[in-house]
Amino acid sequence: MDFTASPRRLLIIDDEENMRHMLSVLLKKAGYKVDIAVDGLMGIQMLDQTSYEFILCDIKMPKMDGMAFLKSVRDKIGETTIIMMSAYGTFDTAIEAMKLGAYDYISKPFNSDEIILALKKAEEREQLRKENIKLKAQVKKIEGNYRFGNMVAKSKSMKEIFMLAEKMAHHDTTVLIFGESGTGKELIAKGIHFSGERSKNHFVPVNCGGIPENLLESELFGYKKGAFTGAEKNKAGLFQEADCGTMFLDEIGELPLFLQVKLLRVLQDKEIRPIGDAKTRKVDARVIAATSKNLEDEVKKGTFREDLFYRINVMSIKLPPLRERTEDIPLLTRLFVDRFNQKIRRDIQEISPSTMSLLLKHDWPGNVRELENVIERAVILSEKKILLPENLPEALGTKSGNKRIDDFFEGFSLKTARKTMEKRLISRALDATGGNRTKAARLLEISHPSLLSKMKAYDIKK
Repeated sequence: MDFTASPRRLLIIDDEENMRHMLSVLLKKAGYKVDIAVDGLMGIQMLDQTSYEFILCDIKMPKMDGMAFLKSVRDKIGETTIIMMSAYGTFDTAIEAMKLGAYDYISKPFNSDEIILALKKAEEREQLRKENIKLKAQVKKIEGNYRFGNMVAKSKSMKEIFMLAEKMAHHDTTVLIFGESGTGKELIAKGIHFSGERSKNHFVPVNCGGIPENLLESELFGYKKGAFTGAEKNKAGLFQEADCGTMFLDEIGELPLFLQVKLLRVLQDKEIRPIGDAKTRKVDARVIAATSKNLEDEVKKGTFREDLFYRINVMSIKLPPLRERTEDIPLLTRLFVDRFNQKIRRDIQEISPSTMSLLLKHDWPGNVRELENVIERAVILSEKKILLPENLPEALGTKSGNKRIDDFFEGFSLKTARKTMEKRLISRALDATGGNRTKAARLLEISHPSLLSKMKAYDIKK
């Protein structure tokens, strides 16, 4: 991170002149705008006059020590990040400081790299927190301004589709929706239905490829008693159920040719003929069709009637695949996380940058439906309040978390095995806490100094 690109205001509170001078010179070189205070009382006076992004505060000081300072300012520091410093503190002291609002705790003496690393991690954490707040705010804004039915998006292509679909909702024109599997064709169809005057009546979805051909006709148009073996009473078809409402014919490209003729009659004459009935019946069902096939190619092949194609293609909507509107992925991800938090009673608050990077790089052949399934899986598997790459499936480029334990080691050395597992667990704890070493130490159930010692020994730079 380039600290000089975005200077932050920082306050150093320490009674040792040499420490104040060393930190002031170091942090000014790192790009911070630095003020100093000699004790907690002076620190409070400085806070009354100036807002700071960061505060480095010693614990043992005359007049007012660091813990008393924390108690005094906890309700008025807002989003200021406070890092405590001490040569006398214990792990219990660090925990108490965290409870009072401190972000991290550093044991004296420390080197310059350690203090810069602590501030860097704090700044990265703050940036991540702001990005998550921004994403949540954007989702709420989009739900209010760029929502259509149960769909939300911020991409230009989807907003244009929402505007077009909103216009179509107020007319009875037949609509044909194109798009790959999982792009939300049925959601758009529902949005059109429930945004229009037909919303008080039924929305009837039918998957033309999901019902056996010999049953599809009776399902769509109904039948008379005695029309065939097993027809023991009259049965109304789905078109009659959709009367004054909307019939959604999903995967219409799978409709058999002999039923395409009957559908054409429904569209042209607004009437149906149940199987075995000598009379036709009027039906007022708006038809919205959808397909993942190229119907023009199907017409050329002779598997789809040309006259029906032109009849249903009065108004068309082409839904882009998710890989062509990646700017929607962060918003959809946050939306799905919030949804599954509520559904399965979890409390995922953040999405790590490395996790989001993998989501943005994936091609999403299953589109939004695949993304939703991936996020549901990740929320279930996550053991922390942050989604990590290890919570995603291997298809997204993550490493397997289900390896046998002997896959991590070579030979039979218990000493080597312990070091390998310690390094792995420390890295996981730091990832889970966004680099907060005090919180990571708590997760690992070791002291803060012990964690720092192990990070140095294992060359973990987080």
